[in-house]
Amino acid sequence: MDSDDTGARADRDRDESGHARNERPRDRLGRPLPRGVPGVPRLVEGVTRTPEETLLEAQRLLDSGMPFHAHEVLEDAWKTAPEASRALWKGLAQLAVGVTHAARGNASGAGALLARGAGTIEPYEGGPAHGVDVTALLRWARDHAAALAGGSTEVPVLRLRDRPSTC
Repeated sequence: MDSDDTGARADRDRDESGHARNERPRDRLGRPLPRGVPGVPRLVEGVTRTPEETLLEAQRLLDSGMPFHAHEVLEDAWKTAPEASRALWKGLAQLAVGVTHAARGNASGAGALLARGAGTIEPYEGGPAHGVDVTALLRWARDHAAALAGGSTEVPVLRLRDRPSTC
């Protein structure tokens, strides 16, 4: 294994500041594919969107069966949001990762992320949250986390604004 002066692997993708960036293609669920295999288009990281744009884009990706990519959009919001709403975006990103794990067949990981996401967004219940019905999402996340823990293989359908449902 080759390394540079910092001890990092020389064959890892890095950005201009030296941070690791995996440029391998990915499938619809965010799993890395072998180099040279076509994957789904990658999202540009670090895009600043309004809360409305974030929710619309994340929901579009969720509706397209791309929860991992929705998580990346929500993560951008989490990283750039004012302190007062940062945990809301983090929790929504965790819910999207929970759906990603469920779609990949990892019920245990899915349930854990749904429960963690619910705990993260709970402080926003009852307050203004960019049109997100936090109470409905809490119920949805906890119900699906329990179902997954009980052996369900159902992949939850995440609706960020409407009452969440399943397919």
